[in-house]
Amino acid sequence: MKKSEDFRSPNSNAGPTVLWWSHSGRDYSRDRIVRKAFGTLGWSICDYVPKLSPLGDVEARLRRIAKPDLVWVPCFRQRDAAAAQRWAMRYGVPLILDPLISAWDKQVFERRKFAEHSGQARRLLRWESLLFQNSTTVIADTTCHARFFCESLGVSSKNVAVIPVSAEEDFFSFQPRSTSANSFHVMFYGSFIGLQGPQFIAEAARRVPEAMWTFIGGGPLLDQCRSIADGLDHVKFIPRVPYRDLPKWIGQADVLCGVFGTSPKASRVIPNKVFQSMACGRSVITQTSDAYPRSLASVPVSESGLKWVSPGSALEIANAVRFMAGCPQRSVSGGNNARRTFEQFFSNDIVTNALGAVLQKTMDGGLTSRRRAA
Repeated sequence: MKKSEDFRSPNSNAGPTVLWWSHSGRDYSRDRIVRKAFGTLGWSICDYVPKLSPLGDVEARLRRIAKPDLVWVPCFRQRDAAAAQRWAMRYGVPLILDPLISAWDKQVFERRKFAEHSGQARRLLRWESLLFQNSTTVIADTTCHARFFCESLGVSSKNVAVIPVSAEEDFFSFQPRSTSANSFHVMFYGSFIGLQGPQFIAEAARRVPEAMWTFIGGGPLLDQCRSIADGLDHVKFIPRVPYRDLPKWIGQADVLCGVFGTSPKASRVIPNKVFQSMACGRSVITQTSDAYPRSLASVPVSESGLKWVSPGSALEIANAVRFMAGCPQRSVSGGNNARRTFEQFFSNDIVTNALGAVLQKTMDGGLTSRRRAA
């Protein structure tokens, strides 16, 4: 049998094998972290990149893809899931879906592309619900997202597991911060979407001229943020920087801004920037959310490195910055605590342990949770 360039047949002498089923490849931080965890757990990864997502199962049969122990459909790849499920069901292989987000939620409630009760929205909901329900296991990044998958997409709570996003530790490493800096530096980086609430950060910047504020990136709300900060010498905007340079930029700041959007989705997620900033040893100001572990949410910033504010409150963001800027040592100790919080709740080891538990449960449970093919 001729081997394709994008697939390696399992080695019978190796450990279990996961078939990584993704038309788009695997260049996303969440996927890289999960793949590393698979390797740590002794799994081999075989990559399958179908030419057409809807016909991926037909292509896999024609190419006589070797039967793995597990099929994994990574984040954002709902379009691959139906074909992957048909193939997995045909050959009796459990399948795990790691969507990270709901396409229905994004298109209807975030982008508002479809009205909630429109025919397009109902079809999208039915399509995605079947994809989630037909998976052996569905991965959520937070307990809030897990609950949303159950309540809105009809997934059984027994078939949902939580694995935090984390950050790439080899890249986002701890960076010491000196108390001798001449000014207090606040930073935000992102795609300037409503979920992130960058306009509230810009409003806060107007209120705190004693700090330096840097905004990195671009997106729909960038012009609004520029307008709010127009004429302010202590605020600067920088275009999107390469991913490899993010740790250096984070290291130049005293505190990072998380998300402050007022939408339901904003309260269900913990964004990459929060994990990455904590991994680099920087305090984070972000909105109060049930997405964080309960044992962490009640810990004060002096111990956790996380300063909680209400969604959409520029005033609270400004007050949080003033509080932290009032004592240089406070930001240094807060950053050290942020790193410890990351290690305790969100490290790559936490991801590996969570994945190990998911794999054990999924492999033991077999195919009992799967329904008809979508």
